Amino acid sequence: MKTITFTFLFLACCTLGAQHKIIESIEDPVDYVNPLIGTDSKPSLSNGNVYPAIALPWGMNFWTPQTGTMGHGWAYEYDADKLRGFKQTHQPSPWMNDYGQFAIMPTTGKLVFNEDDRASWFSHKSEIVKPYYYSVYLADHNVTTEFTPTERAAFFRFHFPASDSAHVVIDALDNGSYIKVIPEQRKIIGYTTKNSGGVPDNFKNYFVLVFDKDFEQIHTFSGDQLQENLEAEADHVGAVVGFKTQKGEIVKARVASSFINFEQAERNLKEIGNKDFETIKSEGRAIWNKELSRITVGGGTIDQFRTFYSALYRSLLFPRKFYEYDKNGDVVHYSPYNGEVLPGYMFTDTGFWDTFRSLFPFLNLMYPELNVKMQKGLVNAYKESGWLPEWASPGLRNIMVGNNSASVVADAYLKNPDAKYDIETLYVAVLNGANNQGPLTAVGRAGAEYYKELGYVPYDVGINENAARTLEYAYDDFAIYQLAKALDRPKKEIERYKKRSLNYKKLFDPQTKLMRGKNKNGEFMAPFNPFKWGDAFTEGNSWHYTWSVFHDIAGLIDLMGGREDFVAQLDKVFELPPVFDDSYYGGVIHEIREMQIADMGQYAHGNQPIQHMIYLYNYASEPWKAQYWVRETMDRMYLPTPDGYCGDEDNGQTSAWYVFSAMGFYPVCPATDEYVIGTPLFQKMTLSLQNGNKITIEAPENSHENRYIQKVFLNGEPYSKNFFSHKELMEGAEIKFEMGSSPNKTRGIKKDDVPYSLSTN
Repeated sequence: MKTITFTFLFLACCTLGAQHKIIESIEDPVDYVNPLIGTDSKPSLSNGNVYPAIALPWGMNFWTPQTGTMGHGWAYEYDADKLRGFKQTHQPSPWMNDYGQFAIMPTTGKLVFNEDDRASWFSHKSEIVKPYYYSVYLADHNVTTEFTPTERAAFFRFHFPASDSAHVVIDALDNGSYIKVIPEQRKIIGYTTKNSGGVPDNFKNYFVLVFDKDFEQIHTFSGDQLQENLEAEADHVGAVVGFKTQKGEIVKARVASSFINFEQAERNLKEIGNKDFETIKSEGRAIWNKELSRITVGGGTIDQFRTFYSALYRSLLFPRKFYEYDKNGDVVHYSPYNGEVLPGYMFTDTGFWDTFRSLFPFLNLMYPELNVKMQKGLVNAYKESGWLPEWASPGLRNIMVGNNSASVVADAYLKNPDAKYDIETLYVAVLNGANNQGPLTAVGRAGAEYYKELGYVPYDVGINENAARTLEYAYDDFAIYQLAKALDRPKKEIERYKKRSLNYKKLFDPQTKLMRGKNKNGEFMAPFNPFKWGDAFTEGNSWHYTWSVFHDIAGLIDLMGGREDFVAQLDKVFELPPVFDDSYYGGVIHEIREMQIADMGQYAHGNQPIQHMIYLYNYASEPWKAQYWVRETMDRMYLPTPDGYCGDEDNGQTSAWYVFSAMGFYPVCPATDEYVIGTPLFQKMTLSLQNGNKITIEAPENSHENRYIQKVFLNGEPYSKNFFSHKELMEGAEIKFEMGSSPNKTRGIKKDDVPYSLSTN
């Protein structure tokens, strides 16, 4: 027994040592990506709330194994033990749910098609999950399924046993669908209209499947009725095709879809053409390796490599391409706003309330050429709907608050002013959204007239989450102010938005030193509980939203009574217990639970409003506290495991926070030129920019203990500031951090070292 115990302890120590062993470099970063990170989630507790997205970067179509029932937002849950099919999906999050989805499932034995009847037990032990490839053994059918995607198509291989009754089910799902089997071409075509909103009346996702083997049996189904017809159209239809197979025989299927028509779906199938499965798979692997290798890291643990590249993978998925190439090779799109097929780019499936913070700044740093196409897509969205989307999936959706399209538009132009796209139309679109209430509460600005008249959205006029709206509108006005200056707009117009960007001050309560809802008569709402979630705020409380003054932290410091009082308030976020008032929601929402269990006080990294807050210590000349908490958050809140996130991984935002933070800096205020310094995660990192320049970041003494910056050198010169500028980074930069285990309280404390604030600019 002693020998066994000693052996166990020895192996455990070896395993622990391997996890903390420093790796100098790796060859293929895609091998360190785990698409299952974040899939161990449920509505009551999010550890990511994602599904394994098997896709190419920003692909029009994703594919995922499906454990959930038809229409269930949680399409894949890690603790499930049965698969119902393999779904083409466009779902940006379980809360938004899906659109244009259909499923494919192989079976053997008795002919079944219902999603519960066809479901099969599976094990993660027989599952291979890569960004570009998926494989799993379906135990009930003795079939291994593999698939590998292109941007608009996918290649399937079904490894069947010897059987006279091998089948493949194509389920077009409910809410209106169509299917047709064309046996002489080994082909199935159909469409699905299933969606969760945000689509025109004529919305369809047209699909085509082409098999490499003749059909021995053909059935279609409508609802729960199986039929011999080759064609079916009803609320819920599908098809089942059967084969006679030998042991180990592989049946192949090429699949593609289009939002335009069947002809375009066939055209999209040419992305596969005559290429074999392994070629498509290797091409997908190469594409992911290329994109992931734009950022190379070295000098970290195996878990840090896995977490970093998995976060980078998530940062390269959304917003998705919602455009196709016509017969002439020209870019066209089905408009999710007016239902027409029109020329030009379109992107979708992103919520700007989440992604303006770091995902879009990440694109502006690493993928400005792609973001130009996204801005062209926003021009089209405005022309086709009359509004800029705040949450698109695929068209306008009525969720979240703010008018953060202003930030997305302004930051892109300010960081890439020479790009060729219609910024004048986008500016008109931004002004329209800033001054008017839209067709949905979450489009334009709810309470716009109150905001223009009073400088805030009142608490007592029936507009929920009013304080959150006010704070975000004020920041969005700052983004417009910055853009107006860059476009040389009239001085009066520029000054209007500068003045409005200071409206955050109207909600600051000097008694509590927190932001607070205010009634129409100018009095603060009462009673006030700073721990109350929702109500005046959005998915957070006053301790979270008080810091939403991205553009004028110096002004917020003054309101709080100076730097010492400001730092004391920042410290309280971590010192206070994770108490909460959930009465607005009538129960504990998952964001509350995630804060409660994180053991970081009131800091709620699992949701976006407070994610920048750690970096604010830099504005108060105590940057070492930012260094401590940034590293603490990276180490504790991100893991390379199915429960590896600490809340919703919203369309790359929470992942981009990690990617930026690992670099050692973060875009606290998009629409400025600055990135605020935190602490680097790796000993070395190289960013290959699209303009051909490189940013090298070295921190040779970096370790878990050595999280504190002692000195910084920029291009070989000592550097005392607490921020880097976008301009100097884009020119190529060599950054060196000297790290230590104790804070250096003499660096970054001068007046000139603090980042941008409107009040001091």
